[in-house]
Amino acid sequence: MEIVLLVIGLLVGGLAGYLLAASRSKPVTDPGLAASLAAASAKVEVLERQVSQQEAARLAREAKDREEARLLEAIAPVRENLAKMQQAVANMETQRAQQVATLNETIRQSLESDEYLRRQTQQLSNALSSNSVRGVWGEAQLRRLVELAGLLKHADFDEQATITTGRADMIINLPGGKQLAIDSKVPYNSYQEASQISDLAEGNDKARKEALLQEHVKAVRKHINDLASRSYWSSLDASPDFVICFIPSESLLAASLDADPTLLDEAFKKNVAIASPVSLFSVLKTINYIWRQNVDENQVRAMIRVGQELYERVGKVAELADKLGRSILGSVNAYNAFVSSFESRFLVTARRLNNLDENQLATSTIDSPRQLEESPKPMTAAEAASPVDNDSENTH
Repeated sequence: MEIVLLVIGLLVGGLAGYLLAASRSKPVTDPGLAASLAAASAKVEVLERQVSQQEAARLAREAKDREEARLLEAIAPVRENLAKMQQAVANMETQRAQQVATLNETIRQSLESDEYLRRQTQQLSNALSSNSVRGVWGEAQLRRLVELAGLLKHADFDEQATITTGRADMIINLPGGKQLAIDSKVPYNSYQEASQISDLAEGNDKARKEALLQEHVKAVRKHINDLASRSYWSSLDASPDFVICFIPSESLLAASLDADPTLLDEAFKKNVAIASPVSLFSVLKTINYIWRQNVDENQVRAMIRVGQELYERVGKVAELADKLGRSILGSVNAYNAFVSSFESRFLVTARRLNNLDENQLATSTIDSPRQLEESPKPMTAAEAASPVDNDSENTH
């Protein structure tokens, strides 16, 4: 572009010079030529203005290019940081997509789990609507709780024990031959219907929920009265004068006590202790601890008896050992007496006989046997003393 402008400038300059020279060399008399010159001069002026404008535009563009270059150089770090930011945003978007996918999968699994739990709860609820099934479920919960507490069947407790006043679900055996009756009760129907009504219900729904909870309280009270009338403790050996009413659900007991806080005091007055799984488990663990303490105490007593018996037998063995030592000492004394007699009497005579005719007897010299210098160490312990010696010592 700059070359084109240069060429145009040269042409315009040349044309302008030519016209100027022609006008000065001679006056123009031809009207046509004068008009041509005037038109050419006008064109020259137009071209000069265009050249000037192009030159100004070129200078402006160069200035703009330099400014843009400086600007690009200045924003190069910004562009680099922007590229890093775009990469970070892209990574975050990828991670977000992965997290969203994981979250969706977790939500799906949670929904499936909730649906499975809902079905299981519905099945359990339908099953517990039967009195027989509720009874079996309550007994199973009681058995599981007792086993978790560490008690052993047929040793620490008995199930479905028939006694004079009825049949208890379980009899707990206590140390010292004592017993404690437990009966499982599951008041469920009214509570189930009430639990299906929201706590935020108003109007008729709220009134119906309160009425159902009162029916639930009546069911619990009926179980209390039934157990109080049976008086299990009167038919058991050394039983505390109360029976435990086990309700195998914290919510069942809590709902009845919320609806009627006096229910607990009423049960206590009738010698019935209402227990939930948490409270009964603490009682059973305490009983198990008492059993272990009782067993440990019996073992200590048995160890003491065995120790006394062992001590008596050690004394008897020591007494026999003392007698054996005395016998050995007597044998040593007898042997030493024999050696003394052998040397001083028998061997002296034998040597005299040998000295009479040494060639005929041809008997070598007989060595004297050695006497025993060691003797058994006497027993000094008091346990080794014989009963006779003890009697003599006591008389002294």
